[in-house]
Amino acid sequence: MQTDGAFTTDNLAIPLARWADRQLCDLTAIAPSPRIAALNGTTLLGERGSAGRFTINGKTSAGIGASRLLPTRDGGWFALTVIRSEDREMLPALFFGQDVNISDDASIAAAVARCTCADLLSRGRDLGLTVASADETPASPPVEILADGPYRSRKPGHRPLVIDMSAIWAGPLAGHLLWLGGARVLKIESLSRPDLIRQHDPATFDVINQGKASVTVDLENDAQRSQLIALIRRADFVIESSRPRALKHLGIDADALVEQTPGLVWLTITGHGATGDAANWAGIGSDCSVAAGLSRALERASGTIGYVGDAIADPLTGITAALEGWKTFKAGKARRIGFSMSAITAQALSQEMARGPELLNAELRAWGAATGQPFPRLKRRELFAPVRPLGADTAQWMGQGAPC
Repeated sequence: MQTDGAFTTDNLAIPLARWADRQLCDLTAIAPSPRIAALNGTTLLGERGSAGRFTINGKTSAGIGASRLLPTRDGGWFALTVIRSEDREMLPALFFGQDVNISDDASIAAAVARCTCADLLSRGRDLGLTVASADETPASPPVEILADGPYRSRKPGHRPLVIDMSAIWAGPLAGHLLWLGGARVLKIESLSRPDLIRQHDPATFDVINQGKASVTVDLENDAQRSQLIALIRRADFVIESSRPRALKHLGIDADALVEQTPGLVWLTITGHGATGDAANWAGIGSDCSVAAGLSRALERASGTIGYVGDAIADPLTGITAALEGWKTFKAGKARRIGFSMSAITAQALSQEMARGPELLNAELRAWGAATGQPFPRLKRRELFAPVRPLGADTAQWMGQGAPC
């Protein structure tokens, strides 16, 4: 791997970046693209925090600080993410009717301290809140085969078509890596709810969505949903990060489409798993890293608990999804594959600890000591292709005259 993403202002390592390096090396071996070969783990794990000029915040997540690690009555640590106004409105139910000022962080922390971690975790997930415990074990395997379908023989030089219905970071990063490997990628966004980071984090949006065609769909419109499904049947890859009930509401049966469509590789990215109760648990990169045991690993190494990296489960999962997806595509298999962000991060932590515990613990100690310091600064990656305006390519792809 080249080092075009090396630190420009200091040498603080991002823990698990070396694990990401190895996955990128494996991806380069099966998708021999010079642009993938030029990447490294530090770049992909750190470029969002660098571009956003984030600070290492200890028990508060990087960026907007939506996730906080809070101590519980029984000595546990509970990760609570509050982003939407609806999240705050559910907090009284989370705290079993306690009197809590949902607009005051100190009042919320006091309510957490009166509860056990297990009670909060169970209740929070029942309510659909984004929560985690520093002491849980991931409920699902890192990578899970969900459905298989018929084989497809492709001609040499076939350029795969990717339908990217995901948002934020992990899924779009997977699509970006497939694009760097030579795929055509269509970014599908809802007319009413486009990808949040298009507006709120344009630096990250641009780098991981460059070169993708932009297609908007009115998901409440039966005809447009049917057109989307027809487009999926022509694709080589689908990337999505929806919970099961959301796909069902759209009338999209992922398993049936895989079972019916030769060679279709369907990548389902989840916080905690794609089957069972875990499929309905909310999860984002920051709390999934807590559920993976990364915060406890930081505490063991440095003596202080906190968040490691910037939503580190997202880029680790995006890299893994691209690698597993490309392997399946090259084999000609139709397959739906589930990815658990918490379990992938736990796997990365376990493998890196087994490979080099002294080095990893040294990196964690340094990270813990850097609380309050700026996030590592990286050289910004250049854009190789334009970023398409929202919906610019809808007419081209969503109709009878769509290209083959």
